[in-house]
Amino acid sequence: MKPDHSARHYGIDTDRMLDKVLGLPDQMAEAWDLVDDLAGCMPAGARTLVICGMGGSAIGGELLRDLIAQDSDISVHIERGYTLPSFAGKNTPVVCVSYSGNTEETLSALDDAVERKAMLAGISTGGMLLEVAKINEIPVAMLPEGLQPRAAIGYSFVPPTPFQLKDWEKYDVSRYVDPGCVPPEEGSFTVEVNKKHLQYETIQKDLLKLTGENDLSKSIFLFHTPPYKSLLDRAALDGKFFEGVPLDVHVGSIAVERFIKDKQPLITLHGHIHESTTITGDWKDMQGKTLAMNAAHNGPELSLIRF
Repeated sequence: MKPDHSARHYGIDTDRMLDKVLGLPDQMAEAWDLVDDLAGCMPAGARTLVICGMGGSAIGGELLRDLIAQDSDISVHIERGYTLPSFAGKNTPVVCVSYSGNTEETLSALDDAVERKAMLAGISTGGMLLEVAKINEIPVAMLPEGLQPRAAIGYSFVPPTPFQLKDWEKYDVSRYVDPGCVPPEEGSFTVEVNKKHLQYETIQKDLLKLTGENDLSKSIFLFHTPPYKSLLDRAALDGKFFEGVPLDVHVGSIAVERFIKDKQPLITLHGHIHESTTITGDWKDMQGKTLAMNAAHNGPELSLIRF
């Protein structure tokens, strides 16, 4: 696929996001050169790596953890808080990532890592992270300026449903479950899961960890679930009851609804409730300044949103 260099395209794509997406292979090749200064930061025999970062700066760590999970005995811990995990100590490999170099939580974790004499490295464009690194002789991979921490983010989980398979379900904002729905820990999974995570993790907490305090005004989100009480989450539950309790016809995520209203990303894409467009007559919904769209469809035709 070649970028559209027409004036019409760039009149819309003023930040040249398409060029950035198509340039991902080149960015990955350049990354090998950028991290030369970090060679040796993972000592031989180390079996745990801690990566500290918030929002988009933590996504690379998430990808690394998933990439090596099946083929390596090295454990990757993503830390989004102000301090290192309790197991981290002297000689524990720690990488602090902040694109701006001024992320409060990451700088605090960096100070904690220095105090614990961890084996440190940094990834940044500068800021206070670079200043602290210079003082403590910590190697830093310098990123090019002018980029965004993220271009598009996907999130696949939905609130609890009446179905038994729970691979992609989580509690929404609390452990409340709608009448007729099955709690995550009472369903089945195709992979082994942490029971504690099932009970206490929520979609709301995930979205906070994923994005932090970053500006999302130019970000695109791909959600499985639509926002609650929108034109995109209308289910065919009119007049239906469960044990005498009327069922809510809106079955989207309260966490996603709150997230969109608070963060106002540029565009959000949704699915999950296939009949919603047929019932409401709308496949898009303005949530403040955010354009939310539904590509799900309950007919035999292909559903496509073309930009």
